Amino acid sequence: MTDLASSKEAPRSAYEWVGGEEAVRALVDRFYDLMDLEPAYAELRGVHPTDMSGSRDKLFWFLCGWLGGPDHFVERFGHPRLRARHLPFRIGIRERDQWVACMRQAMAELSLDPALQARLDEAFMGTADWMRNIGG
Repeated sequence: MTDLASSKEAPRSAYEWVGGEEAVRALVDRFYDLMDLEPAYAELRGVHPTDMSGSRDKLFWFLCGWLGGPDHFVERFGHPRLRARHLPFRIGIRERDQWVACMRQAMAELSLDPALQARLDEAFMGTADWMRNIGG
């Protein structure tokens, strides 16, 4: 999104590297659009409500802070307590893998810096794996 190769200063955070709030919103919107459109993400889509606008906002607010930007989620809801908030939903290996694949596709389609994609992919996989609450 942002061409930092021509910039003399390295980004201070992943939030800046992504491109700030507008770019985080674009990433989240593309992620949810893909989840809604691609049959490969059907199980992941199945654990979300019919209307995903609240999910979109919550992921956007969370990612802004998680990436090192404004703590919109914490300001609204307090500590994210990710695992606890996701315990009501069946999250296994398939859902984990679909979540990560969907986010990978969204990052690639938005042409995030490949080095940033690799770093985020590793962090997303670790977090997504930690969210699993069933074995398979």
